[in-house]
Amino acid sequence: MATPLAPASSFITRPLALALVLVAAALCRPASCAAAAAAADRITRLPGQPEVSFGQYSGYVGVDGDGGGKRALFYYFVEADAPDPASKPLVLWLNGGPGCSSLGVGAFSENGPFRPSGQVLVKNEYSWNKEANVIYLETPAGVGYSYSADAAYYQGVDDKMTAMDNMVFLQRWLQKFPQYRGRDLYIAGESYAGHYIPQLAEAMVEFNNKEERIFNLKGVALGNPVLEFATDFNSRAEYFWSHGLISDATFRAFTSACNYSRYVAEYYGGALSPLCARVMNRVTRETSRFVDKYDVTLDVFLSSVLSQSKTLSPHEQVGQRVDVCVEDETVRYLNRRDVQAALHARLVGVDKWAVCSSTSCSTCRSRPSTSSDRS
Repeated sequence: MATPLAPASSFITRPLALALVLVAAALCRPASCAAAAAAADRITRLPGQPEVSFGQYSGYVGVDGDGGGKRALFYYFVEADAPDPASKPLVLWLNGGPGCSSLGVGAFSENGPFRPSGQVLVKNEYSWNKEANVIYLETPAGVGYSYSADAAYYQGVDDKMTAMDNMVFLQRWLQKFPQYRGRDLYIAGESYAGHYIPQLAEAMVEFNNKEERIFNLKGVALGNPVLEFATDFNSRAEYFWSHGLISDATFRAFTSACNYSRYVAEYYGGALSPLCARVMNRVTRETSRFVDKYDVTLDVFLSSVLSQSKTLSPHEQVGQRVDVCVEDETVRYLNRRDVQAALHARLVGVDKWAVCSSTSCSTCRSRPSTSSDRS
């Protein structure tokens, strides 16, 4: 019997096959190129995921000058869980910190479609994708799976740079998913996103007015936002005191001897005074690590959400687990190799995925103290 011939494709060497792919990519029309790029980011199925009818996508969008991937932001996108997703708006979700992951906190701990539970994912009945198509963006570079090939970037990143990178991301994401161009767009987030979101919205409006109207921005939503350091931070003392968490004497020390904005400025400036250290140790001891500072009436807390608050609450001992805490399985899930493969994610310059990154808090370190900080 004659030996069957091998398929013609097997005679094409790897370099030649790669060259043919590159030529095809160069010759494809914009619409077909966009479809191919989006298809490459489509998630077939996340490990342990229940059956769902909506589409999921994740991957990278380069935000450096030529989009070559020297600096890239990671996104996770879920289409609306609705009969007609095209009728639903587009929402960009940003978590804060600064330096905390919208994937780990927003998508897998708060308002995304799934929550990790052991080896599987369970549905979140309150998922925002019941009413919208939602993008969860890990920003700036250095947060989560997002990265910069130039480590020097991490030392100088600030809010303005983050806003520009976020806008470039949206521009290029809409090129990859052109069907969402012109869709009603909302930006939502919490914590330090109180800085990220208004600055991004301003950049988008300016771009629409000066260049081309590609962002159909309809509104923003800020939850528990950091807006102005002295006012926001210093309200913590009255909040704790009014809920019976600190004594009258500690309240007076926390408002007159060393208020919270002064403490944060000193801490990140590397010059923590003995006075502020004493005051914060006293506050921490009285409030205890058993209390969720986001909602003091609860008897449990999610450590991934608490990690987000730790960046602006550096005295909190987030790493210490206690019995009343709900075990946070997000970190374990997002560090699984099979999960990273399904998400098209990779680790660049880090050994593991983390909820929050200290590489992105130059804003905390560089923020000067003001007279109101020391009042």
